[in-house]
Amino acid sequence: MAVKIRLTRMGDKKSPFYRIVVADSRTSRDGKVIDLLGNFDPLLEKDNLKLDIEKTSQWLAKGAQPTETARTLLVKAGAIKDAKHYTSKKIVPKRKDVKKA
Repeated sequence: MAVKIRLTRMGDKKSPFYRIVVADSRTSRDGKVIDLLGNFDPLLEKDNLKLDIEKTSQWLAKGAQPTETARTLLVKAGAIKDAKHYTSKKIVPKRKDVKKA
């Protein structure tokens, strides 16, 4: 089971509010979660990120992989010191050589 640290969207239309959660990678974005780590409100200017750093470090030690957005927020909160360790390796499609006529 691949476990991810990611965001789930909450709130009304045009006023988003996100929860930082631990979930199975196969579930939907707003589906079943394993654990709640914190929340993020992009509309607030100050104190828009609240995170339980102890829980987060425990999940990272267990092997949970953060998504790119979640990784950025975890670095901002101070839960991750070495962000290069948690970078995702995206698959880039190979470009086919096109012959000109």
